[in-house]
Formats: sequence, C-alpha cells, structure tokens
Amino acid sequence: MRLLPGQPVADQIFADVTQRVDALRHKGFVPGLATILVGDDGASAGYIRLKQSRAEQLGFTSPHLHLPATASQRELHEAIAEFNADPAVHAMLVQYPIPAGLDYDEALLTVDPAKDVDGMHPVNLGRLALGLPGPRPCTPAGIEALLAFYDIPVAGREVVILGRGATIGRPLAMMLAQKRPTANAAVTVVHTGVADWPRYTSRADILVAAAGVPGIIQPEHVKPGAVVIGAGVRYEGKRLLPDVDESCEAVAGAITPRVGGVGPLTVAMLFHNAIAAAERATLG
Repeated sequence: MRLLPGQPVADQIFADVTQRVDALRHKGFVPGLATILVGDDGASAGYIRLKQSRAEQLGFTSPHLHLPATASQRELHEAIAEFNADPAVHAMLVQYPIPAGLDYDEALLTVDPAKDVDGMHPVNLGRLALGLPGPRPCTPAGIEALLAFYDIPVAGREVVILGRGATIGRPLAMMLAQKRPTANAAVTVVHTGVADWPRYTSRADILVAAAGVPGIIQPEHVKPGAVVIGAGVRYEGKRLLPDVDESCEAVAGAITPRVGGVGPLTVAMLFHNAIAAAERATLG
C-alpha cells in the first residue's frame, strides 16, 4: 500500500508560485491577494491569518477588510466592490462561512470573475464546463495535481466520486472527464441518495470520497488495489473525521493519509490561482 501525502505536492506548487512571483516583481509588478472576513468566527479568522502569512512568505501583498457580524449585505457588496476596483488587487476571497442573514452566493456574484481566487464564481464554473481557461476550484484542482504528482494514470480509467457538492464533487467530475493527459477518465458521480452507491465505488480504479460523512468508506466499498482519495471531512471540536476509514489502507493500492492528504493542496491551489490572476492582469 502506498501513501499519497499532499504536502510534497503542495511544496512543488508553492515553489512554482514563488518563481512566478519573483518574475512578476522583477518586471515591476507586485501580486495582491485580498481577503474579506465578516464577523468574529475564530476558525475563519485563523484561516485568514494563515493565508496572510503565506501571502507574505510568497511575496504577495495581502490587503484585508474585516466587517462586523452586524454588517449588511450592501456593506459586504461595497467591500467587494472596493477590491474589484483596486488595480493592486489581482485576486480576492470572501472567507466562508459568513454570518446568518447574509447571502454568500449573492455576494459571490458581485466578485469580478477575473479576481475569483476560489474559482467558484458562476462565470468561472461555466468556463470550466466549456473547457475554457480560468481559475479552477481549489480542492478539485489539488486532487488532479496529486494524481499527476504521484504518476497515477487517470486517462481511460474508471473514477468514481462519492459526493456531488459544488465545491468538490461536481467540478472534479468535469475536470477529470476533460481531454487532458492528467484527466480523460470515465467518471461516475454518486451520492448518499443512491441506495446502492457501494456498487459503484467497489468497481472504481480511482475512488474519491467527498460526501462529508465520517467513515462512510469502509474496506468492503473499495476495489482491491484501487487508488483512494479522501476529500471529505467533518470536525468534532478540533478532531478531524474523514470520509475514508483508516482500515481501507488494507485494501487500497494507494491512499491519502488521514491527516495531510488533500488539505494542504487546497491552499496551494489558491495561491496558484492568485498568481495566474496577477499574470493575466499585468502581463496580458
């Protein structure tokens, strides 16, 4: 059984981003990744600090707006508009979740698609569906990068994704079905609403668990020798509860670890999207 940790892949992505930031700064441009936080959720504030710290390490500016939990939808839209209009901001993210009473999807629609670092704006998801260039959702892009890094063949193989969410399952299915050396697979998407979903997962050459149901994937759900990617998690306090039970290691040919699998790649791909946005804005 082969472990597939995400950190070496993330390190490679960050090394590429660093080179591209240096090249951009050498030409007189400084990439900027802006963040917006609404409210005082401790975990969200921690994520913002981590992203700001990484931005500083990589050579990005990281302007930030912190709105109170009492902020209105209009005030959130105004904050987004401020970064949309700022030529020094090449990419931005609105930290999710936002306080109850605010509409995240409505706010996302006001983000300039060219600055959408998460790749989740409807325009960018449409570009993905059409196979056009644009920022890709970070976790699915990270999963494709993970498979490529470890030389796991994808083309022509059967990939089954358990989970149809907008952030992982649906965009990943589109990405891995596209005609590309690191994709071009036969992709099936199933979910917990399919009574016999194990019938599909147990035949997969590559199984991606993205249901957000702790321990849903057990050894009997995995084809012997298959590649298993755990992308869905929940938290019980600070304890991480993955979709893939650790006992699956006895059956899988390759598997992401319980901790340090796909997670590091999500942040790495965010900065990959950010430097690509900066290059498009400054170099054309």
